[in-house]
Amino acid sequence: MFTGIVEEIGTVRAIRTGNSGALLEIEASKVLEGTAVGDSIAVNGVCLTVTPGHGSFTADAMPETLRRTSLGSLSVGSKVNLERAMLCGGRFGGHIVSGHVDACGRVVALEKDGIALLMRVSVPDNVLKYIAEKGSVTLDGTSLTVASVWTDSFTVSLIPHTMASTTLHRLRVGSPVNVEVDMLARYVERLLHFNVGKDDSRNEGELSMEFLMQNGF
Repeated sequence: MFTGIVEEIGTVRAIRTGNSGALLEIEASKVLEGTAVGDSIAVNGVCLTVTPGHGSFTADAMPETLRRTSLGSLSVGSKVNLERAMLCGGRFGGHIVSGHVDACGRVVALEKDGIALLMRVSVPDNVLKYIAEKGSVTLDGTSLTVASVWTDSFTVSLIPHTMASTTLHRLRVGSPVNVEVDMLARYVERLLHFNVGKDDSRNEGELSMEFLMQNGF
């Protein structure tokens, strides 16, 4: 589990590919502190199991991961956002992030807005439905607040600190970006539709005291 607060920017040192996936070697320093074999590090928002070394760590990315995220487009020298799994008792500066990417979105517009940069990202409808204005979303492992939602995309506002502390300032129109929605939205949908079709007396999407009590509220 992560919070979406990027700890450092790493550099891809080597990529070894094969039919079974890819082995990434990433140069880092801060995220190696206290990290042991088998620990999790989010790389551009993708949860990977790592083997730490001297000044770097390695992680396997299976074919499914390469297909569904932007990790397959990385090359030697690419910069990546890094975050260790959160510790109980630490500051929770972002939101609940699992490191399980929902879609590889695409940057469709960039616009200056005072000191900030408005970034518009397109995603499929099955992902966009979970994104709400002023809600939380994760882009390349960075916890952000949704500024607005369109019919096929959404926007976030990047402050100077975010751009300086992450790789988001490197994105251009057309760039792929890993998107993870707020998992709370998924659970709400699941609860609302769990009994649909089981009880003809309840209309789809209807929320009642009886339904809430049946589901532990």
